Amino acid sequence: MSRIGKLPISIPQGVKINVTDKNVVTVKGPMGELSQSVDPCITVNVNDDSIVLERHTEQLRHKSLHGTYRALLANMVKGVSTGFRVEHELVGVGYRATANGNVLDLSLGYSHNVIFELPTDIKIETTAVKGKNPTIILVGKDKQLLGQISAKLRSLRKPEPYKGKGIKFLNEQIRRKAGKSAGK
Repeated sequence: MSRIGKLPISIPQGVKINVTDKNVVTVKGPMGELSQSVDPCITVNVNDDSIVLERHTEQLRHKSLHGTYRALLANMVKGVSTGFRVEHELVGVGYRATANGNVLDLSLGYSHNVIFELPTDIKIETTAVKGKNPTIILVGKDKQLLGQISAKLRSLRKPEPYKGKGIKFLNEQIRRKAGKSAGK
């Protein structure tokens, strides 16, 4: 049996789970509502305080889907109850970020500012403290969407290995390379 798939998902206080006959799971909580369609080979059983997923056969495809859907549903439950948070740090001279609603204005050393529009599900906050690098904080209920937006934001200026300049995750260690060494 799948090690991940057999684990029950505990349901926190204030979270409601609804499973339709077409295997669509809807999770409602304080942060909002998320839904996910589940493959028909996986059965979703909702108890009073937990969700248990079961598969019908021992086929390799069904085993892999068992763990995948369990992880997706666990992320949905956590997302609607507490939410997810990703922090980025801007490293570089003159790199700045300002947020106006769901529009992020980035100054990343290009000849123009980069305007990055975010979905309405993602909340954004920017901080700029003197003596520290500017930070961008993304908060949302959907882990998949948050990860996708975070990766897109990072791709605007990836951290380079020589000076470490770019958009990186907070507390991320960048593998540094030595520059050119002097000739003989």
